[in-house]
Amino acid sequence: VQLQASGGGLVQAGGSLKLSCAASGDTFSKYTMGWFHQAPGKEREFVAAISWSGGRTYYADSVKGRFTISRDNVKNTGYLQMNSLKPEDTTVYYCAAGRPITSAIMRGDLYRYWGQGTEVTVSS
Repeated sequence: VQLQASGGGLVQAGGSLKLSCAASGDTFSKYTMGWFHQAPGKEREFVAAISWSGGRTYYADSVKGRFTISRDNVKNTGYLQMNSLKPEDTTVYYCAAGRPITSAIMRGDLYRYWGQGTEVTVSS
């Protein structure tokens, strides 16, 4: 499956952005979808994930209550609604698809497919 992330940009602290991840080439609904971010010189970090059906969601502690992950399997698209953005949210965000087991859903190495990344900048 090919993934195309979009929706990044520049926003002031406290603002919102909605990232999209468009899938093609395979049945998107077969896969768990995740969002990760990676700052320069740092390791990739888990942000959020959603099960293939959309029935279960998972979040990093740092984004709970601020970010919402969702998906539309008819449109083959996943989303990450980011509210109350902070300067520390500034980084490149990547969407991914795979079949990680629930206990390891935060592990990026268990996601087989990755999008190209979209940059988010939050100014103070």
